[in-house]
Amino acid sequence: MACVKDPNVVENFSNTLEDIRNKLLVQAIGDMVDTEAALCQTHREHLQSMKETCLKKSKEDDNMFETIQLLKRDLEQKYVLMKEVKDTIPEVLSEIEDKENQKDVMIKKIGRMKEEQMKKKELIISQNKANKDKLKNLNKAKQMFQDWLGLEIRKIHGEKLQFIFRSIDSKDPESVYTFILQISEEGLYQVVSCDPPLKCMAQLEKRLQETKNFSAFLANVRKEFAVLLKN
Repeated sequence: MACVKDPNVVENFSNTLEDIRNKLLVQAIGDMVDTEAALCQTHREHLQSMKETCLKKSKEDDNMFETIQLLKRDLEQKYVLMKEVKDTIPEVLSEIEDKENQKDVMIKKIGRMKEEQMKKKELIISQNKANKDKLKNLNKAKQMFQDWLGLEIRKIHGEKLQFIFRSIDSKDPESVYTFILQISEEGLYQVVSCDPPLKCMAQLEKRLQETKNFSAFLANVRKEFAVLLKN
Protein backbone atom coordinates (compact mmCIF):
# COMPACT_ATOMS: atom_id res chain seq x y z
CA MET A 1 0.00 0.00 0.00
CA ALA A 2 2.89 2.26 0.69
CA CYS A 3 4.20 1.78 -2.82
CA VAL A 4 0.86 2.61 -4.35
CA LYS A 5 0.61 5.73 -2.40
CA ASP A 6 4.02 6.80 -3.59
CA PRO A 7 3.45 9.89 -5.67
CA ASN A 8 6.26 9.01 -8.02
CA VAL A 9 4.83 5.64 -8.77
CA VAL A 10 1.45 7.11 -9.51
CA GLU A 11 2.95 9.79 -11.67
CA ASN A 12 5.05 7.30 -13.53
CA PHE A 13 2.07 5.08 -14.08
CA SER A 14 0.03 8.04 -15.27
CA ASN A 15 2.79 9.09 -17.59
CA THR A 16 3.04 5.57 -18.91
CA LEU A 17 -0.69 5.44 -19.55
CA GLU A 18 -0.53 8.85 -21.21
CA ASP A 19 2.31 7.71 -23.43
CA ILE A 20 0.38 4.59 -24.35
CA ARG A 21 -2.74 6.63 -25.03
CA ASN A 22 -0.80 9.12 -27.12
CA LYS A 23 0.90 6.34 -29.07
CA LEU A 24 -2.43 4.65 -29.67
CA LEU A 25 -4.00 7.97 -30.59
CA VAL A 26 -1.16 8.83 -32.96
CA GLN A 27 -1.29 5.35 -34.43
CA ALA A 28 -5.08 5.58 -34.82
CA ILE A 29 -4.86 9.02 -36.35
CA GLY A 30 -2.06 7.82 -38.67
CA ASP A 31 -4.13 4.85 -39.66
CA MET A 32 -7.11 7.13 -40.26
CA VAL A 33 -4.98 9.51 -42.33
CA ASP A 34 -3.50 6.64 -44.29
CA THR A 35 -6.95 5.16 -44.81
CA GLU A 36 -8.33 8.55 -45.84
CA ALA A 37 -5.42 9.09 -48.22
CA ALA A 38 -5.93 5.63 -49.66
CA LEU A 39 -9.64 6.28 -50.02
CA CYS A 40 -8.94 9.65 -51.66
CA GLN A 41 -6.48 8.06 -54.05
CA THR A 42 -8.93 5.30 -54.81
CA HIS A 43 -11.65 7.89 -55.29
CA ARG A 44 -9.43 9.96 -57.60
CA GLU A 45 -8.49 6.87 -59.57
CA HIS A 46 -12.13 5.89 -59.77
CA LEU A 47 -13.09 9.40 -60.91
CA GLN A 48 -10.27 9.37 -63.49
CA SER A 49 -11.38 5.97 -64.70
CA MET A 50 -14.97 7.14 -64.92
CA LYS A 51 -13.82 10.31 -66.72
CA GLU A 52 -11.80 8.30 -69.24
CA THR A 53 -14.70 5.89 -69.64
CA CYS A 54 -17.11 8.79 -70.18
CA LEU A 55 -14.74 10.46 -72.66
CA LYS A 56 -14.30 7.19 -74.51
CA LYS A 57 -18.05 6.60 -74.49
CA SER A 58 -18.64 10.19 -75.63
CA LYS A 59 -16.14 9.74 -78.49
CA GLU A 60 -17.75 6.45 -79.43
CA ASP A 61 -21.15 8.14 -79.33
CA ASP A 62 -19.83 10.95 -81.54
CA ASN A 63 -18.39 8.42 -83.97
CA MET A 64 -21.63 6.46 -83.90
CA PHE A 65 -23.64 9.63 -84.51
CA GLU A 66 -21.37 10.61 -87.40
CA THR A 67 -21.68 7.10 -88.84
CA ILE A 68 -25.45 7.27 -88.49
CA GLN A 69 -25.49 10.65 -90.26
CA LEU A 70 -23.32 9.28 -93.07
CA LEU A 71 -25.58 6.26 -93.43
CA LYS A 72 -28.61 8.52 -93.38
CA ARG A 73 -27.20 10.75 -96.14
CA ASP A 74 -26.16 7.68 -98.13
CA LEU A 75 -29.66 6.22 -97.79
CA GLU A 76 -31.19 9.54 -98.82
CA GLN A 77 -28.96 9.67 -101.92
CA LYS A 78 -29.80 6.07 -102.77
CA TYR A 79 -33.48 6.79 -102.28
CA VAL A 80 -33.26 9.78 -104.64
CA LEU A 81 -31.34 7.66 -107.16
CA MET A 82 -33.85 4.82 -106.87
CA LYS A 83 -36.69 7.29 -107.37
CA GLU A 84 -35.00 8.71 -110.47
CA VAL A 85 -34.41 5.21 -111.81
CA LYS A 86 -37.98 4.24 -110.99
CA ASP A 87 -39.26 7.35 -112.77
CA THR A 88 -37.17 6.57 -115.86
CA ILE A 89 -38.21 2.90 -116.05
CA PRO A 90 -41.53 3.63 -117.87
CA GLU A 91 -39.71 5.90 -120.32
CA VAL A 92 -37.01 3.28 -120.94
CA LEU A 93 -39.63 0.55 -121.37
CA SER A 94 -41.57 2.78 -123.76
CA GLU A 95 -38.40 3.50 -125.73
CA ILE A 96 -37.58 -0.22 -125.88
CA GLU A 97 -41.12 -0.94 -127.08
CA ASP A 98 -40.80 1.77 -129.75
CA LYS A 99 -37.48 0.29 -130.88
CA GLU A 100 -39.04 -3.16 -131.07
CA ASN A 101 -41.93 -1.77 -133.11
CA GLN A 102 -39.50 0.06 -135.39
CA LYS A 103 -37.50 -3.15 -135.76
CA ASP A 104 -40.64 -5.08 -136.71
CA VAL A 105 -41.61 -2.36 -139.19
CA MET A 106 -38.10 -2.38 -140.70
CA ILE A 107 -38.10 -6.19 -140.94
CA LYS A 108 -41.45 -6.12 -142.74
CA LYS A 109 -40.26 -3.26 -144.96
CA ILE A 110 -37.05 -5.12 -145.81
CA GLY A 111 -39.14 -8.22 -146.55
CA ARG A 112 -41.38 -6.23 -148.91
CA MET A 113 -38.34 -4.65 -150.56
CA LYS A 114 -36.79 -8.08 -151.09
CA GLU A 115 -40.05 -9.33 -152.61
CA GLU A 116 -40.22 -6.26 -154.87
CA GLN A 117 -36.58 -6.70 -155.87
CA MET A 118 -37.20 -10.35 -156.67
CA LYS A 119 -40.26 -9.40 -158.74
CA LYS A 120 -38.28 -6.68 -160.53
CA LYS A 121 -35.43 -9.10 -161.10
CA GLU A 122 -37.80 -11.69 -162.49
CA LEU A 123 -39.47 -9.02 -164.64
CA ILE A 124 -36.11 -7.80 -165.94
CA ILE A 125 -35.03 -11.35 -166.70
CA SER A 126 -38.34 -11.97 -168.45
CA GLN A 127 -38.09 -8.70 -170.40
CA ASN A 128 -34.48 -9.38 -171.36
CA LYS A 129 -35.50 -12.81 -172.58
CA ALA A 130 -38.41 -11.30 -174.51
CA ASN A 131 -36.12 -8.64 -175.98
CA LYS A 132 -33.56 -11.23 -176.98
CA ASP A 133 -36.31 -13.31 -178.55
CA LYS A 134 -37.55 -10.26 -180.44
CA LEU A 135 -34.07 -9.38 -181.64
CA LYS A 136 -33.57 -12.99 -182.63
CA ASN A 137 -36.82 -12.96 -184.61
CA LEU A 138 -35.79 -9.69 -186.23
CA ASN A 139 -32.46 -11.15 -187.26
CA LYS A 140 -34.18 -14.24 -188.66
CA ALA A 141 -36.47 -12.05 -190.70
CA LYS A 142 -33.56 -9.98 -191.91
CA GLN A 143 -32.66 -12.06 -194.93
CA MET A 144 -36.25 -12.63 -195.97
CA PHE A 145 -37.13 -8.93 -195.85
CA GLN A 146 -33.86 -7.96 -197.47
CA ASP A 147 -34.77 -9.88 -200.62
CA TRP A 148 -38.50 -9.22 -200.52
CA LEU A 149 -38.57 -5.54 -199.57
CA GLY A 150 -35.08 -4.48 -200.50
CA LEU A 151 -34.40 -4.15 -196.79
CA GLU A 152 -31.12 -4.13 -194.89
CA ILE A 153 -31.02 -4.31 -191.10
CA ARG A 154 -28.00 -3.09 -189.15
CA LYS A 155 -27.32 -3.35 -185.43
CA ILE A 156 -25.96 -0.05 -184.12
CA HIS A 157 -24.73 1.30 -180.78
CA GLY A 158 -27.09 1.15 -177.81
CA GLU A 159 -28.88 -2.08 -178.76
CA LYS A 160 -30.67 -0.32 -181.61
CA LEU A 161 -31.51 -1.53 -185.10
CA GLN A 162 -31.36 0.55 -188.27
CA PHE A 163 -33.73 -0.46 -191.08
CA ILE A 164 -32.60 0.60 -194.55
CA PHE A 165 -35.06 0.34 -197.49
CA ARG A 166 -33.87 0.42 -201.10
CA SER A 167 -35.54 -0.15 -204.46
CA ILE A 168 -38.43 2.16 -203.54
CA ASP A 169 -37.55 4.74 -206.15
CA SER A 170 -37.50 3.00 -209.54
CA LYS A 171 -35.51 5.91 -210.96
CA ASP A 172 -32.90 5.55 -208.22
CA PRO A 173 -33.00 2.01 -206.74
CA GLU A 174 -30.04 2.73 -204.45
CA SER A 175 -31.78 5.68 -202.80
CA VAL A 176 -32.23 4.80 -199.10
CA TYR A 177 -35.17 5.31 -196.73
CA THR A 178 -34.34 4.53 -193.09
CA PHE A 179 -35.68 4.43 -189.56
CA ILE A 180 -34.05 3.40 -186.26
CA LEU A 181 -35.85 1.14 -183.81
CA GLN A 182 -35.13 0.16 -180.21
CA ILE A 183 -36.86 -2.00 -177.59
CA SER A 184 -37.61 -0.23 -174.30
CA GLU A 185 -37.08 -1.66 -170.79
CA GLU A 186 -40.79 -2.46 -170.78
CA GLY A 187 -40.30 -4.57 -173.90
CA LEU A 188 -42.04 -2.12 -176.26
CA TYR A 189 -40.95 -1.20 -179.78
CA GLN A 190 -39.92 2.46 -180.11
CA VAL A 191 -39.06 4.32 -183.31
CA VAL A 192 -36.15 6.63 -182.47
CA SER A 193 -35.79 8.39 -185.85
CA CYS A 194 -37.06 8.24 -189.39
CA ASP A 195 -35.50 9.63 -192.58
CA PRO A 196 -37.33 10.98 -194.44
CA PRO A 197 -39.92 11.64 -191.68
CA LEU A 198 -43.32 9.95 -191.90
CA LYS A 199 -46.27 11.80 -190.36
CA CYS A 200 -48.04 8.50 -189.73
CA MET A 201 -45.05 6.82 -188.02
CA ALA A 202 -46.54 7.30 -184.52
CA GLN A 203 -49.76 5.63 -185.68
CA LEU A 204 -47.84 2.75 -187.26
CA GLU A 205 -45.81 2.34 -184.06
CA LYS A 206 -48.99 2.26 -181.95
CA ARG A 207 -50.51 -0.39 -184.22
CA LEU A 208 -47.31 -2.44 -183.86
CA GLN A 209 -47.61 -2.30 -180.05
CA GLU A 210 -51.18 -3.55 -180.30
CA THR A 211 -50.74 -6.30 -182.90
CA LYS A 212 -47.10 -7.32 -182.32
CA ASN A 213 -47.06 -8.04 -186.09
CA PHE A 214 -43.62 -6.78 -187.05
CA SER A 215 -43.75 -8.04 -190.63
CA ALA A 216 -46.90 -6.02 -191.29
CA PHE A 217 -45.27 -2.99 -189.64
CA LEU A 218 -42.27 -3.15 -191.99
CA ALA A 219 -44.51 -3.61 -195.01
CA ASN A 220 -46.62 -0.59 -193.99
CA VAL A 221 -43.52 1.58 -193.41
CA ARG A 222 -42.21 0.69 -196.89
CA LYS A 223 -45.60 1.45 -198.35
CA GLU A 224 -45.66 4.88 -196.65
CA PHE A 225 -42.17 5.64 -197.97
CA ALA A 226 -43.42 4.79 -201.47
CA VAL A 227 -46.49 7.05 -200.99
CA LEU A 228 -44.20 9.83 -199.76
CA LEU A 229 -42.08 9.43 -202.91
CA LYS A 230 -45.10 9.76 -205.20
CA ASN A 231 -46.27 12.89 -203.39
